[in-house]
Amino acid sequence: MTEAERIIGTSEPPEAPRTSEPPEAGARDAEGQPATPEAPRSGSRRIPVLIGVAVFAYVLDLLSKLWVVHSLEHHDPVDIFGHYLRLDAIRNAGAAFGMGQGMTIVFTVIAVGVIVVIARLARRLYSVPWAIALGLLLGGALGNLTDRVFRAPGDFQGRVVDFIAPVHFAVFNLADSAITCGGVLVVLLSFRGIDPDGTRHQSD
Repeated sequence: MTEAERIIGTSEPPEAPRTSEPPEAGARDAEGQPATPEAPRSGSRRIPVLIGVAVFAYVLDLLSKLWVVHSLEHHDPVDIFGHYLRLDAIRNAGAAFGMGQGMTIVFTVIAVGVIVVIARLARRLYSVPWAIALGLLLGGALGNLTDRVFRAPGDFQGRVVDFIAPVHFAVFNLADSAITCGGVLVVLLSFRGIDPDGTRHQSD
């Protein structure tokens, strides 16, 4: 720089912004795996999808049970497809599909635990399929939990209203169906290596 440039105060060209360099060949991370550049996360969390699916499943289950209690309970079963599928209102003290009779309070605690786990997973939920699966699980769990809290005999031991009765199968309700569909979807997503945050993992 000349003396004139120093007096005038001419600034030097700005330094080019630094960019992260790719890892050197053969570099490994702390776990001994090959180091790769971290890909930026795209999209937003899918909490609205989870909440929407959960509300839909919960409201549908609640309305169906209100109709069953008002119009079907203490009446003869209604045949839908002959004797293969009928609507028959019963009160279930067990878990889904009538399993675990006499353990109502245990399944109430389990339902609360499921809701807590789903709430924690929602913080890193970027996958739409996972949001749908967890929404079904949440809506179904809330549906049956509502029965256990508010229906007789009370004290978190209320009996769940079941009414869908296929031949040679247990009687169940829409909340049970939502829980089952959500669980199957979770298994399929895990089998395909899709995590709740939308990334894929490779099985060893």
